[in-house]
Amino acid sequence: MSNHAWILLGLFLVVLLLTVKPMGTYIANVMEGRFRLAGKIESPIYRLCGIRQDEEMGWLKYAFAILLFNALGVFVVYALQRLQADLPLNPQALANISPDSAFNTALSFVTNTNWQGYGGESTMSYLTQMLALAVQNFLSAATGIVVVIALIRGFARHSAKTVGNAWVDLTRITLHVLLPISVVYAVFLTSQGVIQNFDAYKEVTTLEVTSFETPKLDAAGQALKDDQGAIVTEPAQTQSQTLAMGPVASQEAIKMLGTNGGGFMNANSAHPYENPTPLTNFIQMLSIFLIPAALCFTFGRMVGDTRQGWAVLTAMTIMFVVLAYAAMHFEQQANPLLTQLGIDASTGNMEGKETRFGIAESGLFATITTLASCGAVNAMHDSFTPLGGMVPLVDMQLGEVVFGGVGTGLYGMLVFAIMAVFIAGLMIGRTPEYLGKKIEAFEMKMVSIAILVTPLLVLVGTAIAVMAADGRAGIANPGAHGFSEILYAFTSAANNNGSAFAGLSANTPFYNVMLGIAMWFGRFGVIVPVLALAGSLAAKKRIAVGAGTLPTHGPLFVTLLIGTVLLVGLLNYVPALALGPVIEHLVLSAAH
Repeated sequence: MSNHAWILLGLFLVVLLLTVKPMGTYIANVMEGRFRLAGKIESPIYRLCGIRQDEEMGWLKYAFAILLFNALGVFVVYALQRLQADLPLNPQALANISPDSAFNTALSFVTNTNWQGYGGESTMSYLTQMLALAVQNFLSAATGIVVVIALIRGFARHSAKTVGNAWVDLTRITLHVLLPISVVYAVFLTSQGVIQNFDAYKEVTTLEVTSFETPKLDAAGQALKDDQGAIVTEPAQTQSQTLAMGPVASQEAIKMLGTNGGGFMNANSAHPYENPTPLTNFIQMLSIFLIPAALCFTFGRMVGDTRQGWAVLTAMTIMFVVLAYAAMHFEQQANPLLTQLGIDASTGNMEGKETRFGIAESGLFATITTLASCGAVNAMHDSFTPLGGMVPLVDMQLGEVVFGGVGTGLYGMLVFAIMAVFIAGLMIGRTPEYLGKKIEAFEMKMVSIAILVTPLLVLVGTAIAVMAADGRAGIANPGAHGFSEILYAFTSAANNNGSAFAGLSANTPFYNVMLGIAMWFGRFGVIVPVLALAGSLAAKKRIAVGAGTLPTHGPLFVTLLIGTVLLVGLLNYVPALALGPVIEHLVLSAAH
């Protein structure tokens, strides 16, 4: 790995870790009701909505509130897409979205996935982007955070029947954390050149004439085909280009801060209007990890032992460094097929990457975005080397618990922590416990469901897609890479990431429905057992630390936690990885 890559990784870690304690403390104060201005701001909202601030919920009622809240979000986002042609703030007169695409997009944004099978600037009106997608970026991020806060309360409380009030938690995290930070962040982005307007799209004259091939049309406007069924093309030239406009900075800020993928523009964070400079690229990477890292300290603070939070953060950081190194290392290896064409091998694999970022910034961004359930990309993952592309794939298959999405990463890691102490308990022959709470049969059932639901969705979904004609029709590349494209799509959807191997044509009724189902159950199939786990733990008495208690704040536990994540989380996917990226690498090496 180059010196530049090491410096970039080191600088990123230093800046990130400096933010952990102040941000984590602030979130803890907000969620525990110690924020002084909260009462004056929140009280009118509670009165308007008929919410009793002092009324807490059991885990079942809390889960029902979360499901109801998000189901309403699905309905609103779907309706806005289906009606956008008749609604205002649509200067391009974009048509209504098809039912299957609207269904997929609604589930995508509600589940914090932001999978986009469409070009944003050519499909969604300004109103849809703002009122549906950007708003849901707030609400889906808030959902993930409040669920982990409920789980933390499960550890912190003693013989309690409640885990908090979902409506109060959602209000607090949105008003006092997500909203103010995203406003500051949006102002910064506009200062760097990210656009924020309501202008109609602009036609500009380019300095050079662009030559391209265009389909030849018949009198009815349909593309002509030759005897073999291939579309007949004819040469064309243009010296004009349409530049998309819109309120980009405001949506960019919250989607990054809330670890949502997607983007206002189709090219996402590779687009110069979304990510114009190396500085914005660095701050975008920082914003993705900002809240997930801080929540580790929030966890330690709320359970009364900050060492617990630092231990979880240490495990995350170690795995992140290893995976980031792997991604940047493999992308600095040249593609042997391109080397044979005379391309300088010393430049590494620049295919699909922006020259203003380069390999190090692109590899680090790919690692961060796929570890953090974000899905925003500044390079085309489909153009990575086989092993370089496998790193983002593995990042997601770990369960996106290495920092992970806002809230989702931490509650996913705490699920693995419970699994780790259970394994340790079996080793020493005593009832396992974590933070003074006995881990018994019910807890392990919920842990098993939370861990296994996403592999089930990914592997079954991939199997169906490769066997179905509609699934295979979307593959751009035959063979192992085509399999990797499908595996990546279901991995991204079920783990609520949203990034994609660009080669798969996924905006079809088959993929829109299949991936929509994977996104919904990948999200709430984990949230419900986690909330059940929170309720069960809250009802338990806290056990005093004894001679046989496994310390969960030292190097031994950190090592055990990392091992559990790798062995339990990743091994489910090893056969699938062997059929995709691994065999791709072997074929590429053989060709060389």
